[in-house]
Amino acid sequence: MRSNTSKNILIIYYTFSGQTSSLLRGLEETLAKKGHTVVREKIEPVQQLRFPANGFLPCIKMMLTTFFRQRIPIKKISPQCEEDFDLIILAGPTWSYNPSGPVLSLLDRDGKRIFHGKSVIPFISCRGYWRLHWFGLRSILRKCGANVPNLMVFAHPNKEPWRTIGVFFKIAGKTPERLPLLGKYYKKFGHSKDQQKEAQDFGALIGEALNQNTPLDILDFQTRLNLP
Repeated sequence: MRSNTSKNILIIYYTFSGQTSSLLRGLEETLAKKGHTVVREKIEPVQQLRFPANGFLPCIKMMLTTFFRQRIPIKKISPQCEEDFDLIILAGPTWSYNPSGPVLSLLDRDGKRIFHGKSVIPFISCRGYWRLHWFGLRSILRKCGANVPNLMVFAHPNKEPWRTIGVFFKIAGKTPERLPLLGKYYKKFGHSKDQQKEAQDFGALIGEALNQNTPLDILDFQTRLNLP
């Protein structure tokens, strides 16, 4: 039986390399532990995108097309996404400073239908350059009629310039962690276990705020782990 404070939450997300979904698992678990009902919906491209890409040239092509916000056609989403949710978390990676192509397609096709009149918190997984993604996504969501009270950002923990170089090699299908020079500075692709734990903590923070009817815009998600 649902409690009087229980809320309905939709987590709708796209993940390319699996990094976004790895963070969302902990967030979803702690939201549920706080007594809320969580619906999880994955955005699926019509044609599955290959990760990693097959070499440097396909990787460069992908980076150029995503810089210009190329849309990636997506499959129909579940009708349950149109139900009455108290909060929507829209999650996905940053692609060349922008929201990913599948997320942009979702916003074009279904944005007003899903997000109008809803509170939406973007959840961004990125290499590090997330601010243009955030500004652009917030603008689109507001045009769809959404309230955007806050955001969560998780940046890969490696330092620059090794982070950018390492991600480029990884997407191209290489193993930068094992290269003689690069491996000294680029230890691991993606997010750390500490960041996964922090995603759990954020879920607890949101869950408690919803229980107490605390405004979501006063929650502080900016910590040393997730903002470079």
